[in-house]
Amino acid sequence: MLKNLTSDYNIILASGSPRRQQFFKELGLDFSIVLKPVKEEYPKRLRHFEISDYLSQLKALPFKDELEDNSILITSDTIVWHNKKALGKPKSEIDAFNMLSSLSGTSHEVITSVCFTTKTLQKTVNATTKVTFKNLTEEEIRYYISEYQPFDKAGAYGIQEWIGQIAVTKIEGSYFNVMGLPTHLVYKTLKGLIS
Repeated sequence: MLKNLTSDYNIILASGSPRRQQFFKELGLDFSIVLKPVKEEYPKRLRHFEISDYLSQLKALPFKDELEDNSILITSDTIVWHNKKALGKPKSEIDAFNMLSSLSGTSHEVITSVCFTTKTLQKTVNATTKVTFKNLTEEEIRYYISEYQPFDKAGAYGIQEWIGQIAVTKIEGSYFNVMGLPTHLVYKTLKGLIS
């Protein structure tokens, strides 16, 4: 359905995430993948979705002078919000262990922002999903880190992996958002932009 609606547009996904790329395929979109490096830093005053909004917009900046009239650039960022701070991607095994230990037996929020940029406008949307974990043992955390190497994932876990199957006891909101893309919002926003 989206394929027909977007046939006159050049959809660019600026994401190296295999999960986001797969979602775009499953949404039936024709798109190209273009990556430009960005230093993912944000002002410390930002909170909650302000952080992921800022970072998704930051990722669009390197493209701003080269978008054509029919181009729609899509950039995205996911954070885990827990104990009033953002958890990004872990930098080491110790970092991953500490993140997962802090999530154990508690609830946290996964926030994904998606920024749509054309030559003339920019629109950013976001979704928040609340996820509750059971109490994890040290053995379970170490097993997950060694087997799944979750260093490319915010909060050091992928809900679609083993840890999601054994640890998640409750989820409120979009499951796909926790995987890294609120597909319902992408669909809705793209339809709105081109209709």
